[in-house]
Amino acid sequence: MTWLAVPLGAAVGAILGVLGGGGAILTIPLLVYVLGQDPHEATTTSLVIVGISSAVAASRHWRRGAVDLRSALLLAALGAVGTYAGSRASALVAPRVLLVMLATLLVVVAALMLRKAPPVAAGIPDPADIPDPAVTLPGGEPPAAPRPRITHLVMLAVALGALTGFFGVGGGFAIVPALVLILRFPMPVAVGTSLAVIALNSLTALLSRLGQGVSLDWPLVLTFTVSAIVGSVIGEYAARGADDTRLSRGFAVLLVTVAAYMLVDGVFLR
Repeated sequence: MTWLAVPLGAAVGAILGVLGGGGAILTIPLLVYVLGQDPHEATTTSLVIVGISSAVAASRHWRRGAVDLRSALLLAALGAVGTYAGSRASALVAPRVLLVMLATLLVVVAALMLRKAPPVAAGIPDPADIPDPAVTLPGGEPPAAPRPRITHLVMLAVALGALTGFFGVGGGFAIVPALVLILRFPMPVAVGTSLAVIALNSLTALLSRLGQGVSLDWPLVLTFTVSAIVGSVIGEYAARGADDTRLSRGFAVLLVTVAAYMLVDGVFLR
């Protein structure tokens, strides 16, 4: 079955390269339904695949100066408690319940991709209302830019860590908008920093799970990971000039389809 990891990993990597994120969330369903892993084993395997793939992708962004490493380290450190708690909690959940919860997460991600709510709708100030640092006040000083509250940072970091620890997914679909809307990062830096956070959170969650005596099929893990990295590079080149809206909608439909199958399997067949 290890040879199947080559096309599957390449497919996941290609989605990551085309969309810039989100594809890794399909890793667990593929590991469970195609490669026959137990849900708990699949979430642990996913941590390695997602962590290494994100680290490699983050290094490419780093070379372009699009990673705020200090912020990534801060978010990962603050979220370590959530990552550890999520890893512990995941081990206590029955496999079928874990699949149903993951399917629900897929539907949420699909909804976010299909309907990107404007910042005002989420209760966050519209970027157009934020003072431009280049504009000066009558006194000759620029207006102070809004600073994110430390409580927002802590809550964000813990929630993202818990998501990675519990499901074994990166959570880039949540990290990137949070970095843009809360920390006011430019989109390229938000994407690069998000990848660094995912890699660090995945490492923390993996260490926690290995401490619980979890074993991994390393040949499969490495084959899947290398294939995903190659696929992501190909996907990045293939995505040039493509319609991002159509790609996102198509992927959202795919997520809903996979989620529907997982719900049927988790509720009625297992």
